[in-house]
Amino acid sequence: MDRTILVHLACGPKKQTEAAESMAELEGLAKAAGAGIVRKIFQTRPAADARTFIGPGKVEELKSLGVEANADLFVFDQDLKPSQQRNLEDGLETRVIDRTQLILDIFARRARTNEGKLQVELAQLSYLLPRLSGKGKALSRLGGGIGTRGPGETKLETDRRRIEARIVKIKHELQAVAKRRAGQRRSRRKSLVPAVALVGYTSVGKSTLFNRLAGETAFTSPQLFATLDPLVRRTSLPDGLPYFVSDTVGFVKRLPPSLLSSFKATLEEVLEADLILHVVDLAAADAEAQAAAVEKTLAEIGAGGIPSLRVYNKIDLLPDRAALLLRNDFMDGEAAVSAATGEGLAALKNRIRSLLFRDLRLFYIRIPHGREDVWASLPKRGLVLQRRESADYHEARIMADPARMLDLTAYLVPGEPT
Repeated sequence: MDRTILVHLACGPKKQTEAAESMAELEGLAKAAGAGIVRKIFQTRPAADARTFIGPGKVEELKSLGVEANADLFVFDQDLKPSQQRNLEDGLETRVIDRTQLILDIFARRARTNEGKLQVELAQLSYLLPRLSGKGKALSRLGGGIGTRGPGETKLETDRRRIEARIVKIKHELQAVAKRRAGQRRSRRKSLVPAVALVGYTSVGKSTLFNRLAGETAFTSPQLFATLDPLVRRTSLPDGLPYFVSDTVGFVKRLPPSLLSSFKATLEEVLEADLILHVVDLAAADAEAQAAAVEKTLAEIGAGGIPSLRVYNKIDLLPDRAALLLRNDFMDGEAAVSAATGEGLAALKNRIRSLLFRDLRLFYIRIPHGREDVWASLPKRGLVLQRRESADYHEARIMADPARMLDLTAYLVPGEPT
């Protein structure tokens, strides 16, 4: 376990509460990476120092603190320029990483599938490439500890040209993944079954809610970024109406751009959704700030225009949860649940139904044998919920847009086929 000192620099009139919240999140990220926190340092200055970020006097102070605490690592809450990181490592004589490198390290720990590992390696190499020049002592220390997982020492110590070639190779492999995912989505689209994507801040309970909706047992954990690889499952509402639901990677404030780029194939599950369930941890002290960070990221990836429902989760942790469930002042785009206990889940499913299928109507249809062309066209018109065969007819229940059924009025029957 790396003995770690956390550093947050507040520039200008930044509110003390904002700095404390940011440091608390950095501490959670560091612990998720396996760090042992030995000190937390706050500094305020009008602007970051161009050479060392925190200024030469603070570097000397932190160097003494590091020796006193026997620290192995300094983690800065803001992103450092390559030159600032090198100068800090020279001055502190200890490994230094910034917030982005810490998040990349956590992703490297969590990646399980080949796709996830490729996405993380691409993000790490893209981040580290401009930092290779002059690393010297820093590179010689690589091979263990936070900020060094993923590509590994041998890949980082090779020349820039080979690293760039590796980046190109990974991008080609991920393009193949993207094409495969796109083909899977096209297949799902042909069935006209709508898709729901779960998004939210990391550790808000998305995977637990996914398990509730899909009847799955996907891995859940209170750790940050427990889910990296998206899961897509077909499930159904209580009345049998089917839909796809996907669980996606959690977001954080200031999510590294290299991650957004590397996880493009994963995030396309969100872009292709008919409905986004934005899961919010109602028990979190900074729930609104977390929600705002997620909505900012959704806008950045082009998902801002997709219909969404904000789902306030973890109401079981609040003393007035019964009153919350009975509240009628939630807006149309909101719902309250406990994914852990199932409270509010029935109401949430009703909201999902009304949003996904609001333009569809239920039809009963009876088509005589000999009109197989009409029968074969039904899956292209809507969701065929039930099929029956009789001596003279094909019979079906279908949920469809009325406009798609106008030419079949001769075959419609007022009640369920017998």
